[in-house]
Amino acid sequence: MDEMKIKKSPFERAKMTLGVLAFIVLVACSKVQDQVDHVRASANNSPVKVVTTIGMITDVVQEVGGEQVEVIGLMGPGVDPHLYKASQGDIEKLDQAEVVFYGGLHLEGKMTEIFGKLEQKKRTVAVSKDIDPSELRSGADAGGTQYDPHIWFNVRHWITATQTIRDTLSAYDPDHADVYRENAEAYIAELEKLDAEVKERIAEIPEQDRILVTAHDAFGYFGDAYGIQVMGLQGISTAAEYGSRDVAKLRDFLVEHKIKAVFVESSIPTKSMEAVIAGAAELGHTVKIGGELYSDSLGEPGSEADSYIEMVRHNVNTIVEALK
Repeated sequence: MDEMKIKKSPFERAKMTLGVLAFIVLVACSKVQDQVDHVRASANNSPVKVVTTIGMITDVVQEVGGEQVEVIGLMGPGVDPHLYKASQGDIEKLDQAEVVFYGGLHLEGKMTEIFGKLEQKKRTVAVSKDIDPSELRSGADAGGTQYDPHIWFNVRHWITATQTIRDTLSAYDPDHADVYRENAEAYIAELEKLDAEVKERIAEIPEQDRILVTAHDAFGYFGDAYGIQVMGLQGISTAAEYGSRDVAKLRDFLVEHKIKAVFVESSIPTKSMEAVIAGAAELGHTVKIGGELYSDSLGEPGSEADSYIEMVRHNVNTIVEALK
């Protein structure tokens, strides 16, 4: 009798099976719905609303997206992404966006949590995500950051970032995937030329003079890729404070190596480097400011550094003319 009580009738077993199947279908439909929410409807021919952080990313999205995207960049010329704090207006723009691109690797330090939440409800992509971690520089001196986020200073890395943007737009808006691929192909060809151009120009500097001294350590990828030693007063992130010991250490380096020029950055006050120059002068060594470089932002619209390619050219020309 006890054995008879625990056995299920064929009807009851069928009900249980149907219940399990229904649950599986429900879960599958939920996953499909999540995917549908992240893919644009075919009938929607209006430009894709994209929000970006730094100007370099904004520029690439415009190049790859063309007329198929409407891009809003949150950080304009001269803005430091390491210290940037999102306003209420920024939050509204991010909420209204269909796709969000950011640098990642803790570049936008104070906004990292915001992007984590956005990923749950829309395509939110770090353009650095497809770069092989073995090719990333350590960021251990940047307040716990694992990697250096300034990937755009190696043009090869920026090609990878362009491909990530292309693939993201193509997946979200498949009706215009061919357009994104064609635009990206043309832009990457320009980046290939730029990469070769940078190598040729840096080679003009005598090998013993290939030392780049800047306000913060943003140019490490540039140095690794193009064979120039890089020194920065501050660490990878400008959120890391510098002190009198850092100034003295860099001053002594300038004197010892007879460095003739240092560089200021458009998004960082010049007083830090002026203190180093004054310290070197007290020791009898004259150092000049070789020019202003663009590290974490592009130049003003209409300037010679208002696009990624022109920004790289401006930096390289400035460095070469001051050091050769």
